[in-house]
Amino acid sequence: MEKTLPPALKKGDTIAFFSPSTPITALATGRFERARHFLSEKGFILKAGSLTGKTDHYRSGSIQERAEELNALIRDPAVRCIMSTIGGMNSNALLPYIDYEALLKDPKIIIGYSDVTALLSGIYAKTGLITFYGPALVASFGEFPPMVDDTYDSFKQLVINGMGQSHQYTMPEAWTDEFIDWKTQSGPKSTQPNQWVFQGQGVYTGRLIGGNLNTMAGIWGSPYMPEIEDGDILLLEDSLKGIESVERSFAHLKACGVFDRVSAVLLGKHEKFNDKGTKRQPIDVLREVLNDQPLPIVVDFDCCHTHPMLTMPLGATVTVDFEQETVRLEDKW
Repeated sequence: MEKTLPPALKKGDTIAFFSPSTPITALATGRFERARHFLSEKGFILKAGSLTGKTDHYRSGSIQERAEELNALIRDPAVRCIMSTIGGMNSNALLPYIDYEALLKDPKIIIGYSDVTALLSGIYAKTGLITFYGPALVASFGEFPPMVDDTYDSFKQLVINGMGQSHQYTMPEAWTDEFIDWKTQSGPKSTQPNQWVFQGQGVYTGRLIGGNLNTMAGIWGSPYMPEIEDGDILLLEDSLKGIESVERSFAHLKACGVFDRVSAVLLGKHEKFNDKGTKRQPIDVLREVLNDQPLPIVVDFDCCHTHPMLTMPLGATVTVDFEQETVRLEDKW
């Protein structure tokens, strides 16, 4: 399938937001308004999806209502970027009902993370449109400075400025996964120094694929999960999981032969990982599952649930250089 890059976003363009699963605009109104103000101040027009402020218990609406919300934004010619408000658990239910033909006729920037992995992967699998694993409106742009500014900088470099040349990612100086209730948070979170660990040797160039580890299980084996190809660069990240769940997910990929095909892995930081007293981290679990297979891995990459968040285009060509310890994009638009 031919790869399609959406047009870059410009100041004054319309960013639409939608709620494919958790009804966060109804549950975290203060953070929602702060996020909306943040992007409005950057010079964008914001368009609310039809389920904004609504809730159906654990979700924003029925499956058909959520699909209709997304399709209305896909079909709106004024909308140039469609951003999720947050993730959740049920975005995969929308996949059979998305208007993929409309997206092919009018490619837009589709961006989000976590449970939205299902939509990003499904849209790419069905259309070849590059989608963006990156910030969600409420979860990401509702954060306080300075973390929100670092997240926006990466978003700006990738989807606003466009790419006239290959882009090399810069490691943020600090990061945080501190938990503060969004209803009571009134200032920035405490941070800690950052460090990426490059485990491996060589230089690898391939298609970036992947996203949230747990979410991929909900589309695995379906037409909405892109087939893992030889030489792919695999992005993996997760949040709030116990070590037993992470081992199961890694073992699933091992059993499916994924680690035999990919050339390298970008392993994101795991927000509030529960090691169940083992004092082990996700990389330790992955190395055990690999059973001495010498797969090159970048550990603690910042495209994940922690702040700040780098923006990564799924389906694009990425080079991971373990000698120079760099990650860069090769596609230009």
